[in-house]
Amino acid sequence: MTRNRLCAALAAAVLYAAAASAQEAAPAAAPDLAKAQQTATSVCAACHGADGNSSVPANPNLAAQGADYITLQLEHFKSGLRVNPIMQPMAASLSVPDMTALGVYFSKQALKGAAATNIDLVKAGQQLWRGGNQATGVPACAACHSPDGAGVPKNYPRLAGQHADYLLAQLQAFKAGTRGNDKAGKDVNGHVMFTIATRMSDAEMQAVAQYAAGLR
Repeated sequence: MTRNRLCAALAAAVLYAAAASAQEAAPAAAPDLAKAQQTATSVCAACHGADGNSSVPANPNLAAQGADYITLQLEHFKSGLRVNPIMQPMAASLSVPDMTALGVYFSKQALKGAAATNIDLVKAGQQLWRGGNQATGVPACAACHSPDGAGVPKNYPRLAGQHADYLLAQLQAFKAGTRGNDKAGKDVNGHVMFTIATRMSDAEMQAVAQYAAGLR
């Protein structure tokens, strides 16, 4: 290779590396919260409320939920990893920026919160939440979802103030292996919950759901 060609090749390599570096360093576009609010008001509100506070116990509250967790669940609905006849068509038309923006939008909304309705179940649920059930190998819920139920963004959702009916339905779905293809291990966190839920009795599920609903 001649000197001129070598210099040209080196220059091209430097420019390519600089361009790649600049692309990597470029900040991600800010989420379009105005569009997310419009989607929430015109589409999501029917089931979850425009501000993420659902008036129907079977539908989850999204207000104050972790942004990354909401986005991840929308991605799961869109891919079919999480099956729901209503949410899958809803998520199908959402782009990655749309899902990200919706996660951020709902995470910023104030949670009004559900309430526990059975004090006896709340007491039993508190024991499970804090200490689990060593005899059956059920770990304390607080270990992943935190003592106050705030959860850990993306991996472990906020459960505090969530509708008890919804929480019970999800635990039952985990136990049945119908949420997140858990038995196949395609969703790591779902697989963990499948294992835990299979060790829980129906009474324990109801107790934990009631306790979480009343957490603030």
